[in-house]
Amino acid sequence: MNLQEIKINSNMWDVIDYVNDMFDEAISHNISDIHIEPTSEYILIRFRQDWEFILKDKLDAVNTSSLITRLKVLAQLKIDENKKPQDWKISYQSERLKQKIDIRLSTLPTNYWEKVALRVLKQDASLTDLEKLWFLDTNLAKIKWVLESKYWIILMAGPTGSGKSTTLFWLLKHFDPLKYNISTLEDPIEYDIDFVNQSQIKPEIWYTFASGLRSLVRQDPDIIMVWEIRDLETSKLSIEAALTGHLVLSTIHTNSASATIQRLTNMDIEPFLIASALKMVISQRLVKKICPHCKAIHNVDENIKNKIKEELADIIDPDEVDQIDFYKWTWCEECNWTWYKWRMWVHEVLVLDEALEKSILSKAPAQEIEKIARGEWMTTIVQDAILKAAMWETTVEEALKLG
Repeated sequence: MNLQEIKINSNMWDVIDYVNDMFDEAISHNISDIHIEPTSEYILIRFRQDWEFILKDKLDAVNTSSLITRLKVLAQLKIDENKKPQDWKISYQSERLKQKIDIRLSTLPTNYWEKVALRVLKQDASLTDLEKLWFLDTNLAKIKWVLESKYWIILMAGPTGSGKSTTLFWLLKHFDPLKYNISTLEDPIEYDIDFVNQSQIKPEIWYTFASGLRSLVRQDPDIIMVWEIRDLETSKLSIEAALTGHLVLSTIHTNSASATIQRLTNMDIEPFLIASALKMVISQRLVKKICPHCKAIHNVDENIKNKIKEELADIIDPDEVDQIDFYKWTWCEECNWTWYKWRMWVHEVLVLDEALEKSILSKAPAQEIEKIARGEWMTTIVQDAILKAAMWETTVEEALKLG
């Protein structure tokens, strides 16, 4: 359905019921984000599901004030502040679904009132099981080995929306918080974790990642989680914490594991500090997962098969690729005629060894670092995705999009 086919809805009788119904529907249909976008005539409401936008409603513009005010009240924001952005979190209890979830809310002033973006945070206890994150066995072994360390930095890399927060959440859940002193600096706090000391960053009162990290290291921590490395000061303080006997976990916005190392170098971090403190980078993306109810064998054409052989050349003999069956969708009711069933992670896990440390010290470019890492049996994100396509979890087309 396109935008013109949706009629303007002028029947929002009760704003409380409307918001509750909107949240309940988002929970029921695994919606990750809700976008509320006022225009001169109506409020456009869109859902994001499996990274695709779904047009939900066109609410008459006369309801703009009441809808946005209701959301601000739920998030305990200033309802009379509409000239600058605000953000916080809603704790929502669904009476109909008997579920309690957190919803992260962010406002942005526009020429028509304020745009509101809501991130639905459904905490899935099953994600404490690594199998649910679709790591290959070789990557699982690397991660578990590094997590036995009592120091070093572990970084989660990827663009916005690649699931870094969920994986970081699992890394924290790997540790028993009653055996360690675990503290976090977050913006915002997305998941409540029992017995973990979680601290909310507040830049408006000068409580930043950097200032928080200075205070946190005086709290006798064993494990520190910094939600994101955004600047030189935070990265330097994180490295200092790792070099003084702490295990530091954080995220960074880069496109690959090797690019993460180059990014740190470009932030003017001395290469010897990176080589001494950084131990592992997990870079990841999300791809569409095939619906298991309607998948069927797909005959891959020669051009695509040659691309697959090229990508997998250093881990699989080209002749073996010809023996692999790949699957595609056929559509069915179970997946709501969309062919895919949710999304899954694909990864590359880079663990620093002596060869990679030497490349960092020599300020090698990202391409050279990746080449060395592949020689040390690092599986790239594209390779990981193709292997999962060979396991009938996603499609070859989804995998090759990452190249």
